[in-house]
Amino acid sequence: MPGLSHGAADRFRRFVLPGLAFKAVVIGGGYATGREIAEFFLPAGPWGGLAAMLLATLIWAVVAAATFHLAHLIGARDYRTFFRALLGRGWVAFEAAYAAFVILILAVFGAAAGAIAAATLGAPPIAGTLALMAGIVACVAWGNAAVERVFVWVSAMLYATYAIFLVLALSGVGDRIAAAFAASPLPSGDWALGGITYAGYNIVGAVIVLPVTRHFRSGRDAVVAGLVAAPLAMLPALLFFAAMTAFLPQIAGAVLPSDYMLVRLGHPVFHLLFQAMIFAALLESGTGAVHAVNERIAHASGGRFVLGPGTRAVAALALLVPCMLLAERIGLVALIASGYRALAWVLILLYVLPLLLFVALRRGAPAPLSEMPR
Repeated sequence: MPGLSHGAADRFRRFVLPGLAFKAVVIGGGYATGREIAEFFLPAGPWGGLAAMLLATLIWAVVAAATFHLAHLIGARDYRTFFRALLGRGWVAFEAAYAAFVILILAVFGAAAGAIAAATLGAPPIAGTLALMAGIVACVAWGNAAVERVFVWVSAMLYATYAIFLVLALSGVGDRIAAAFAASPLPSGDWALGGITYAGYNIVGAVIVLPVTRHFRSGRDAVVAGLVAAPLAMLPALLFFAAMTAFLPQIAGAVLPSDYMLVRLGHPVFHLLFQAMIFAALLESGTGAVHAVNERIAHASGGRFVLGPGTRAVAALALLVPCMLLAERIGLVALIASGYRALAWVLILLYVLPLLLFVALRRGAPAPLSEMPR
């Protein structure tokens, strides 16, 4: 890593990079625009939404630590290898669920990029979608090292942008944020359902980012990285959620809550910077999802062929074109509201529950990869 000593760079790759990659996967689409936050957390009010986000963070930490640890033990660097160990021949059920997940999130990313292009530049939505597709293809074409650089540099931009946003929000509507929390009752009702649902479909990011766990040296590295990943991924959302409470209840129905707030905060230059950050977040999220599929293809070949830049680019295009064209037919809000909730429970049943049972009941080392059912 630029600017770091060899030892510091090594620790960064082992303990922080997986968390940045996990954040990269979950932040795209509705998280970056604020739409997912409005969908899953705002209905519970300020304190209920905050409690739901903390619950989601706890779930992420536990499942990511368990995922990274098991993956390290069996040497899994792609989701197919991981689920062969976890589900046996049932891994194909996860493959089907993951296919639905990738189609859904890439469609959401394409729709979000189109919405940003229209809102910010007045361009046709398809222009934003095509620009995002081209960026993802360029990033994934060069394999693991290039993808890891994307995670690092976009993360630096993202955290800096959210920090500036928090300062502007506190100086502009800090009194309204405080008033919203003061007037809100303590968590009650079904706030936990929003946290569980949101955590459920996003936790699959821990499996998507397995290619960047290649730097682990021990099971301890894997557990620490998993525990660190959760707060790294949720921190920007917590800051964003706090600012959104100042604009309740109107903001709950906004297609792009980020745009809704930035217009009212009145900083045109930062508005453009924030929209650029959202596009970058979509880029790193899409890159993570597509790279996971490329790595699955590479490992499934059993070493019979190596994916070069051209092959990776063609595979990425074959995945992106049909998925992102769905964004032209279905609106962003409808995609998130109708697709994510059902998918969350499917992934909990196929991934989270089996993983926790595996950790609780397994005795001895996992079977070698060569002995796992194909």
